[in-house]
Amino acid sequence: MSRPLSDESGQTHAVCSSSPCKYVVVLAWSVAAAAENNNDLHAGIGIASMTVPVYIAETSPPHLRGQLVTVNTLFITGGQFTASIIDGAFSYLRHDGWRYMLGLSMVPAVLQFVGFLFLPESPRWLIQKGLTQKARRVLSQIRGNQNIDEEYDSIKNSIEEEEKDCGGDGPVIWRMLTYPPTRRALLVGCGLQMFQQLSGINTVMYYGATILQMSGVRDDKVAIWLAGVTAFTNFLFTLLGVWLVERVGRRKLTLGSIIGTCLSLSLLAIGFLLSAQHTPPVTLHPTDPSMVNSTCNRHLLCEPCMLDPGCGFCYRENSTALFASSCVPVNTASTEKAAWGRCSNSTQLRVHTYWAYNYCPTSYSWVVLLGLVLYLAFFAPGLGPMPWTINSEIYPLWARSTGNACSAGVNWTFNFLVSLTFLHVAQNLTYYGAFFLYSSLALLGFFFIYGCLPETKSRRLEEIESLFDNQLCSCGATDSDEDRQVEYIRVKGSNYHLSDNDASDVD
Repeated sequence: MSRPLSDESGQTHAVCSSSPCKYVVVLAWSVAAAAENNNDLHAGIGIASMTVPVYIAETSPPHLRGQLVTVNTLFITGGQFTASIIDGAFSYLRHDGWRYMLGLSMVPAVLQFVGFLFLPESPRWLIQKGLTQKARRVLSQIRGNQNIDEEYDSIKNSIEEEEKDCGGDGPVIWRMLTYPPTRRALLVGCGLQMFQQLSGINTVMYYGATILQMSGVRDDKVAIWLAGVTAFTNFLFTLLGVWLVERVGRRKLTLGSIIGTCLSLSLLAIGFLLSAQHTPPVTLHPTDPSMVNSTCNRHLLCEPCMLDPGCGFCYRENSTALFASSCVPVNTASTEKAAWGRCSNSTQLRVHTYWAYNYCPTSYSWVVLLGLVLYLAFFAPGLGPMPWTINSEIYPLWARSTGNACSAGVNWTFNFLVSLTFLHVAQNLTYYGAFFLYSSLALLGFFFIYGCLPETKSRRLEEIESLFDNQLCSCGATDSDEDRQVEYIRVKGSNYHLSDNDASDVD
């Protein structure tokens, strides 16, 4: 839906349209908690996630483009951190706290919509639609006092050549798939978005508090505030990415980020493995009649008891040891207490008796917390913003909206699949098995990026198409050309680059 809206109405109108979608759904949820309006929220987020990076890339000067697109991700992570602080504050409300949290999100949606009304349209889109005078005026406005003639002519000539070369019949996506450079660019763009999600980022962001509880953090509110710490880490290191992107380059930054992500996921898995290896035993086996057909009486350790969704771990603890532990069924009305016995009584739970659902008491919680912080420290500067930055650059203008729409669709599809399957994967592979799986997928992504991703730093958008003229797995080899002086010329509608030795043969 975002692709035709962006192509026909322009990025500004597409981005503006995303805010009313969010405004409508937030208003509906806050008043009536109408779950069916969730589609409107997803539509608004989907449109914005595709059009905003494209708009920023098309209006930015080449030497600042990477930083400015990355700033978009920076403010997203800043919003996540702010939301986690608000979540922590509302966690002290016993009822309806989530309604207030959701209702408050109406405020930034309204501010976003009002701010977008003052944005100029992309000069490239205006030229493509034949509004050349308005395009020149907008380009002059956003470049300040700089001379825009060379940039304007470059954009205009590039668009005219692309319309001649790629003006065939059929849908844009078909032309992209049948034209080798854009097909390769699409595979790289979609692959980056896929591996970003397969590295488990939204598992960490969506289930951060749950993961910390799984690692043995006992109090719900403490887990929510610690999740806020991880969200702040994500924001802080995305800020580092803004500083590094034009200094290090997209390719090196993404490679360093994904290998660090792989190692920190392994540390996270090791934390859960240590907890599983030192899991406390079940020492009491209640003989209540309701336990006859229950799976809970089969578990001899806390770890398998915790992985069983129908059971919880009830235990007592003094200053030195854990004792009188049992695996009993969870209350069907609330997972905060057992179905019967001492852990079903809220009074007894206050006197050194504890109910652990979805976690086991352990002294290795700090390893998991360290793994989470390191994971976000490595992920945030590179693997977080770079797929969006690179996708906003690598497609020619006629394919840019479609390419970004496809890659954004891949991102949200794998976001959904990974988030949907995380708890099931954890139950079947154990928690440490799930994070070892994500670590392996991140390592696979490293080899994909190393072989296929070229460097696009400081190149004009009109120059980047030639990076995908070679075979797919040779794209990454162009990184060695980063420091060469390259002159681009137009020859019969195609991009050709000349080395320093050949430049003297050109008039």
